[in-house]
Amino acid sequence: MKKNFTILSALLITLFSLTAKAQDDKPQAKSYMAFIGGLSNPLGDYASTSYSNNNAGFAKKGVTYGLDFGIYLKKNFGIGINLSVQDQGELNATDVQNLANGYNASFTKNQTSVTAVGRFSNVVLMVGPQYSFLYKNFTLDLRASAGVIKSFTTPATTIVAYPSTTGQTYYQLSSGAVAVAYGASIGLRYSLGDSWDVGLKLNYINSSGLKINNTGGDSASMSRFQTNMPVSLIQPTLGITLKF
Repeated sequence: MKKNFTILSALLITLFSLTAKAQDDKPQAKSYMAFIGGLSNPLGDYASTSYSNNNAGFAKKGVTYGLDFGIYLKKNFGIGINLSVQDQGELNATDVQNLANGYNASFTKNQTSVTAVGRFSNVVLMVGPQYSFLYKNFTLDLRASAGVIKSFTTPATTIVAYPSTTGQTYYQLSSGAVAVAYGASIGLRYSLGDSWDVGLKLNYINSSGLKINNTGGDSASMSRFQTNMPVSLIQPTLGITLKF
């Protein structure tokens, strides 16, 4: 009995040692900093151009650029950080005419003019847990994140409705609001050596909305009165990564 116990103990110790060695032999992800840039595509209400949708943002396809970090705490699990700037264009002539036609019909005026100045631009900071899978020269990064979006500008619009010769003027102001955001990303990196990777990332960002201020009108006097601008983005990017 004692001999059998000794043999069993030896086998268990050997098995444990082999398992531990196999875990140690697995490739471990290295922390990194990436310079990223790519496309930023608006979704949902943010991309909508419907006059009847008070949350419609009229945002356009644009660009994004920034920094992406992965800081590993244990093996391939760590914290991911993304800091990016977005530009989503501006209202074009079709948008302005669409709004003017809508206001004119709603106000039942002789004429309504709309002018828009400024662009959709913002900065986003997102932080969240990340896990990476390594296979040969490839690394697959999965991340969930939350953070904030800070608007630099949104288009400021001026609406002038003419019942006769005297115009009534309403203003939708440019927003510099801050809002909570959440998102997720998936990235695939290819190793160029001990210190460098090149990779592709697909990033999703969503926020319930930026606060929009107005003067000269209210929801009772205007058929379209926007006080909130939801933001949803999908961003395919290319990056060069420095590992450390």
